Amino acid sequence: MVSTRARFYILVSLVAISGFSQGMLLPLIAVILEQSGISSSINGMHATGLYIGVLIAAPFMEKPLQKIGYKPMILIGGALVFTSLFLFTLWEALWFWFVLRLMIGIGDHILHFGTQTWITSTAQSDRRGRDIALYGLSFGVGFTLGPLMTTLIDIHVSLPFLISALLSLIVWSLMFLVRNEIPETEEDEVDTSTSSSSIGRFIQAAKIAWVAFLPPFGYGFLEASLHGNFPVYGLRIGHDVNILSIIIPCFALGSIISQLPLGALSDKIGRKKVLLYVISGGIVTFFVASIFENSVVWLFITFTVAGMFVGSLFSLGISYMTDLLPKKLLPAGNIFCGIAFSTGSIIGPSIGGIFIDHFPNLSFFHIITTALILIFIAILFKRETPTQLATENS
Repeated sequence: MVSTRARFYILVSLVAISGFSQGMLLPLIAVILEQSGISSSINGMHATGLYIGVLIAAPFMEKPLQKIGYKPMILIGGALVFTSLFLFTLWEALWFWFVLRLMIGIGDHILHFGTQTWITSTAQSDRRGRDIALYGLSFGVGFTLGPLMTTLIDIHVSLPFLISALLSLIVWSLMFLVRNEIPETEEDEVDTSTSSSSIGRFIQAAKIAWVAFLPPFGYGFLEASLHGNFPVYGLRIGHDVNILSIIIPCFALGSIISQLPLGALSDKIGRKKVLLYVISGGIVTFFVASIFENSVVWLFITFTVAGMFVGSLFSLGISYMTDLLPKKLLPAGNIFCGIAFSTGSIIGPSIGGIFIDHFPNLSFFHIITTALILIFIAILFKRETPTQLATENS
């Protein structure tokens, strides 16, 4: 069996491949369905399958992990992913592909839940931050490279699915070198609490930190819309599919560049200020994109700059939630952040597809700009609690 450090790199590799497959699927299937004559509304709603799968799986993760351990959970999740990727090549039917998207969403969530919990529970305190940052960075790099596979449909429509399935299988097989572990459980007050008190904690967390759930929602809305709707819109305004597959990853690339600096800046001047700054930058950048959307050069620039601004909304939102909530409500807050992200990822492509169909004379980027403006207003007028003011002034 491999060492603890080698296990960490295997887990990180799994997350990178997961990001790669997710980053590939959204634009790839959007382009294939567009070329098949599917309306952008149906195309956008079809893209929600992945995130619906995540929401389906979320409530059922904790107990199986405690019973069978990390390794079997990760193997189950990975197997669902690469099997579903392969099945895309067998039959091109709208409903069948939607079911496969659901299965990949479920598999990816199982895989992420297992790897993330394993890493965070076993990382040494002196390198925990660096390990978790590498974990997040690996997903971002994979997600950035995934859309490049869209160019391979010119060779054969099944080729991107086959390559992604093969890569997933290879990395997944490395898990057989890892020794299984069972997560530790503690009998404490949380375990004996009633369901009503759990519901009470969720209600309390929502009342206090609802504004902090908007950035993860916005990030899900942005990410899914840019990957699921923009390929369709880009084709309709005359851009080549090969160019689109290179433009789209620029958003994730920008977020990779700015993720750590923005996090450090928020520690110094406060999460709310940084959120307002980056959302303002995102609004301006996407407005510029709407003006110069016919220019490939400007799209490269605006996607990269937008990623540098709003590509960190999810992590900044989690940090903001942590500032607002007392420690006893942080578990409920983290669950809400995940739900907000998935909800935004479902709503974004659906609204974007309807917008493209019914407002053909307006730029697709207007819907993104509008969403960011609404989030900016909500954060701007959220009153600070004494605890939050002390945190930002310290």
